[in-house]
Amino acid sequence: MAFFTYMLASQRNGTLYIGSTEDLIRRVAQHRAGTFGGFTARHGVQLLVWYEAHETRESAFLRERRIKKWNRPWKLRLIEADNPTWRDLYDEFRFGGLSDAASWIPAFAGMSGKEA
Repeated sequence: MAFFTYMLASQRNGTLYIGSTEDLIRRVAQHRAGTFGGFTARHGVQLLVWYEAHETRESAFLRERRIKKWNRPWKLRLIEADNPTWRDLYDEFRFGGLSDAASWIPAFAGMSGKEA
C-alpha cells in the first residue's frame, strides 16, 4: 500500500492546499465534490498539481507538515520542478500506466483479449 503527500491548486500560481492520504484518487475526488466543505471548497482548490508516494502513512504525514511550513516560493518550485505547466495530474494518476481495460474495469478482469 502506498501513501501520498499532494498539492492542489485553484489555478496556476493560485491558492494551494497540501494534504496526505492513503487513497489519492478518492481524496482528490472528495475535494472536487466539496464533500467536506472547508478551505478547498471555499477557494476552488481542485487541481492536482503535485504528489509523491511514501511507504508509510507517517512519512507522508511528516512530509505534508514540513511542506506546510515552507514559504510560498519553495512550494511553487517543488510543483514546477515536476509539473512546469501546472497541468491537472488527476486523470494521469487515475488512468496512467494502465495497459488494458482489465487493469481498471473490474468487469474485464479475468477475460482474455478476445472476450473483451
